[in-house]
Amino acid sequence: MRQTYEVKEPFSDKCLLVTVSLYEDRQKGWLPEDSSAEFEELVLSSGAKILGHIIVRLDEPTANFFLGKGKIEEIHAMVEMLGKGIDSVILSENLSSTQQRNMEQVLGVKVIDRTQLILDIFSQRAHTNEGKLQVELARLEYMLPRLAGLGIKLSRLGGGIGTRGPGEKMLETDRRGIMRKIKYVKSELFKLSKRRKKLRQNRMEHSVATVAVIGYTNAGKSTLINKLTGSDTFCDSRLFSTLDLTARRLVLPNNQKILLVDTVGFIHKLPHDLIEAFKATLEEVREADLLLHVLDISSPKAGEHMEAVLGVLKEIDSYHKPVVTALNKIDLVRDNFDAGRFHRNIEDSVIISAKEGISLKTLIDMIKSRITMLVEKVDILITHDKMGLLSSIYEQGRVLERKDTPEGIRIKAIVPSHLKSRLKA
Repeated sequence: MRQTYEVKEPFSDKCLLVTVSLYEDRQKGWLPEDSSAEFEELVLSSGAKILGHIIVRLDEPTANFFLGKGKIEEIHAMVEMLGKGIDSVILSENLSSTQQRNMEQVLGVKVIDRTQLILDIFSQRAHTNEGKLQVELARLEYMLPRLAGLGIKLSRLGGGIGTRGPGEKMLETDRRGIMRKIKYVKSELFKLSKRRKKLRQNRMEHSVATVAVIGYTNAGKSTLINKLTGSDTFCDSRLFSTLDLTARRLVLPNNQKILLVDTVGFIHKLPHDLIEAFKATLEEVREADLLLHVLDISSPKAGEHMEAVLGVLKEIDSYHKPVVTALNKIDLVRDNFDAGRFHRNIEDSVIISAKEGISLKTLIDMIKSRITMLVEKVDILITHDKMGLLSSIYEQGRVLERKDTPEGIRIKAIVPSHLKSRLKA
């Protein structure tokens, strides 16, 4: 029997933030003030109320508490000063179950790490059954190693960050029960994945190319899709405002139909476990014919945002995909020098404003040009000892004409360029 997962209304934690600025992040250009500003925005997106904010510069995390003894004492003093008004301490990094438990014992309040915070935001944003299943899977796998000790002195069932959404009664079950839940959720996601695979095959049979719209969270992906297609996909300035997969059809100037697929926004240090849980959705990125990368060039961290997106593409094995880059929000840029630098350094890029509709025609023309380059017409005789190629043509291309001959099967078809290379070989 199919289960559904209900996401509760936001509950405002009163929290103390702890932004950790690691040496390796500072080396990559993420200064403490940059990390703290983004982390604060992330926490506010969850609906929490910030009572205080501590920034910690750290070279190497410690095994027991992640932070050094002196900083733990400083945080404890702040918690004591805030008294009963504080619900939780939220850390910008991921903690092991031991580190989290040790911090809670010393501080006397709930401790939330980066993964748990993002899961909480995801639980609010997921509206489709698939989105809720993916949040459920990520939460179950996050909580499983933390099961021992979580219910000893701090109840996670009272509401607030880390408790709402799918899986909030998880602590009432034993480990085997959680494993059964994980197995069930994975099986449901597998069914949805098979269904999407059939849809992709149908699109290929009808020569509908797929363009996956990717980018850092709040880069303007949904706004751009709305402008290009005349649709009304939900838009919001909060981080991760769009979580569920949406697809909209766009007709190019040459009358070719393509599908624009919106995807979950990426972020600096998007936890690996969440990438794993959302691989069902990120399949659309792996299987897309073209990636449309929306980059907010009005952000002072645009370069770092681009690196974060490329890092996720590498992790899901999509780094090799052809990309068109939309350098968005030019209407908010004060110094055009940086915009010009991005445009010169990024191949197949267009400076646009999705909100104001600036240069969208140029962007569409570039998409059309790249899509056209991705498919080619072939006229080939497949001999009887190479019949495995025939199924590849049917799966990935569109057969225009087929003729059976004593020598083999002569096929005329439109196929992706990479498949034509295989056929030539």
